[in-house]
Amino acid sequence: MLFLIYRLIQPSLTGLLAEFPAVVLLGPRQAGKTTLALAEAKRNSDALYLDLELPSAQRQLEDVEAFLLAHRNRLVILDEVQRLPELFAVLRGVIDLRRRSGEAAGQFLLLGSASGELLRQASESLAGRVAQLELTPFQARELMPVDAPVDDLAGQLNALWVRGGFPLSWLAADDAASLRWRDAFIATCLERDIPALGPRIPATTLRRLWTMLAHGQGGLLNQSQLAASLAVSGQTTARYIDLLCDLMLVRRLPAWHGNVGKRLVRAPKVYVRDSGIVHALLGLADLQTVLAHPVAGASWEGFVLEQLLAAAPTAEASFYRTSHGAEADLVLSFRDGATWVVEIKRSSAPTVSKGFHLAAADVGATRKLLVAPVAASYPQSYGIEVMNPLAAARLLA
Repeated sequence: MLFLIYRLIQPSLTGLLAEFPAVVLLGPRQAGKTTLALAEAKRNSDALYLDLELPSAQRQLEDVEAFLLAHRNRLVILDEVQRLPELFAVLRGVIDLRRRSGEAAGQFLLLGSASGELLRQASESLAGRVAQLELTPFQARELMPVDAPVDDLAGQLNALWVRGGFPLSWLAADDAASLRWRDAFIATCLERDIPALGPRIPATTLRRLWTMLAHGQGGLLNQSQLAASLAVSGQTTARYIDLLCDLMLVRRLPAWHGNVGKRLVRAPKVYVRDSGIVHALLGLADLQTVLAHPVAGASWEGFVLEQLLAAAPTAEASFYRTSHGAEADLVLSFRDGATWVVEIKRSSAPTVSKGFHLAAADVGATRKLLVAPVAASYPQSYGIEVMNPLAAARLLA
């Protein structure tokens, strides 16, 4: 389908390639990075694409510098670039050489599905020469046109929540086929993708951890409790969670920090980032089984959170909680000094508690949103704006 190729992020990618010598496109496996890159390559008929998972591509890059200089007048697209960490040191010299020849932008597009080491290498070796862009699984803003009938909105949001945003999960013929794809995706991550990155972690142990995080979706990180359940050390558990975050499969949402004279919760919240993966880990096949499960509210919270953060990638995101009950699910701090607080509810007749008002006052909120599965936006007292996830994401974008 067309939106598999022409996503909202495409203009941003094209713009960054016109401005920077190199662009790193990050995203989890199967989010559509390769499809997006190949669509970009069609705009540049002389582009060269190499998938570094293939031995044939690796052989071509045995002498990285010679290869890149031989193709110095082309856009070079390198997929799964984390498999060639030594590339970045060479790229710097090649980029500078091409700059001196008058080629300032659009030289390299680097795709990666493991963010931590890749970003460190890029920032250290290519400072001032590289831009970064994250490709998430499908978001509601991409799939639901502005003029979509209101009657269709709830059903489409529920479908996206249940299946998640990975393209092949979303596009599956039915919920059962979608769940089969997600089960296979989880197995592939555990049995192939993670071992390919180097760490020797038993797949059964990592799956147990991933499943425990799904059960505790949106809860405070209790590393010692997880370690005890897995029969490993707290340090080992932290390393496993780091790995899942690095693969952009899990998100740590930090606690808000500031001097408000109150006892603040310091532990981060932890979310499995794609709601469809949450449901697959828990064996939940359709909307009815999701709604009947105790994780439904927390799963919805994580789903909405990802919609909002994808729409506001430059905002500093956190949550707020004190020992006395003040709480906001999401605090967004913007570069212009504005601070938005967000409460997320699954109810179609949502309300907020006193704790939300206290949190808004503590962080100096300039805007207050209550995001819930409502048909249309409307105001509540105390300046609260009630809206559905799609409207909130569009507002942020």
